[in-house]
Amino acid sequence: MELVELEELLNEVRQTFKSGKTRCFSWRKRQLEGILEFLHDKEQDIFSALKQDLGKHKVEAFRDEVGILIKSVNYALSNLKKWMASQKVRMPWAFFPSSAEVLPEPLGVVLIFSSWNFPIGLALEPLIGAISAGNVMVLKTAELAPASSDLIANVLPLYLDNKAIKIIQGGQFVGEQLLDCKWDKIFFTGSERVGRIVMTKAAKHLTPVILELGGKCPAIVDTLSNLRDLKVAVRRIVGGKWGPCCGQACIGVDYLLVEDKFAPILIDLLKTTIKRFYVESDNISRIVNKQHFQRLCDLLNESSVRDSIAFGGSSDYETLKVEPTILVNPPLESLLMTEEIFGPLLPIITVKKIEDSIEFISKRPKPLAIYAFTKNEHLKQRIIAETSSGSITFNDTMVQYACDALPFGGVGLSGFGKYHGKFSFDAFSHGKAVLRRSFLIEFVCRYPPWNDMKLHFMRCLYRFDYIGLLLMWLGLKRE
Repeated sequence: MELVELEELLNEVRQTFKSGKTRCFSWRKRQLEGILEFLHDKEQDIFSALKQDLGKHKVEAFRDEVGILIKSVNYALSNLKKWMASQKVRMPWAFFPSSAEVLPEPLGVVLIFSSWNFPIGLALEPLIGAISAGNVMVLKTAELAPASSDLIANVLPLYLDNKAIKIIQGGQFVGEQLLDCKWDKIFFTGSERVGRIVMTKAAKHLTPVILELGGKCPAIVDTLSNLRDLKVAVRRIVGGKWGPCCGQACIGVDYLLVEDKFAPILIDLLKTTIKRFYVESDNISRIVNKQHFQRLCDLLNESSVRDSIAFGGSSDYETLKVEPTILVNPPLESLLMTEEIFGPLLPIITVKKIEDSIEFISKRPKPLAIYAFTKNEHLKQRIIAETSSGSITFNDTMVQYACDALPFGGVGLSGFGKYHGKFSFDAFSHGKAVLRRSFLIEFVCRYPPWNDMKLHFMRCLYRFDYIGLLLMWLGLKRE
């Protein structure tokens, strides 16, 4: 994209925001309805694009992208008026007579970077929040998912206000051009490495950012004596590891922590469940491209890592498919255990006592999510109190992402900022404090000359000693 063309584009969205039309309820409602129409009208086109980019089955595509987006848009539409309303604030008597409110106002011009692993969902989910809050925006699609990127760039504008919402395609150079511009907020989903670049560029203009990065999300598996509970836990682990984009998901299970004595039982059940779920290769997505495929192969080809494979391990360069793979106690210093895997490889780390898993997690960077399968309430409380993560989910995986009532976001190296539901609206809004005072009463103690009586007055004021204030006010003479 030429620099002049980019400047013209930004000037157009800035002028649109200045016009004030994005602040009204009707504009926001119409744009959200446009997204809903796009999702319904172009469902088959979305399925085809996701199949072409990532080999996603249409059931997976609907579950993880189209269906979640329809739910999110409907949730925003049903709550939009309530979100837009100002929140009355109860003022202390010391401020009498006065009234106050917190008024949500749009930030202005926002920049959104999508990610390739969920190229439709991670493009439109933050867009829903930015629209609901009344912003104008520029969306940069994921170049590693070209079919999805083309669909969003060429078809979605037919359903939206093109003067307020711009969609841009391109690679690294276009991304750098966009980051050099001034924005009112930047929303980025991607790797920690690129996240650092985004934050560095944003600092030039003191632009606030939301970074959704990821990390190594562990799953603690306690000894479950009930066979049914164990089978349910294993199905949910398998679904949370290999179900979403073949493990290429920031909130997918990265590794398991389990007691030594319980590991063989768990591994046997995992093998059985994988064979049952993924007997056909069409049921699992492919790796996004040859570069990422080779990265995963390199992780497996470390000699010490290769020796730890307990199941799977094969790969097909032509189809970019990697078999679901289980590894038992790979070296903790290996790349497999120090970098986010982002693929269908599942290390299992054994500990003497399940409580040791808490210290194991605490010594490492804060993950985006922690999963724990246990009925032990004391262990649950310890995990909550002694670990830090974007979220904790007990006895399931990934379901927290689909819940609009919960914030989604990381902490530390897994990112910062949160969105989904009302949290998306808040992420792209500024809560402006509005205080209205009357001319009726005036306390001269606010102004010089100072004396001990005025000092006593201020002490009463900040202690909310209303009786003392009243007595002083009755005894004061107008100066």
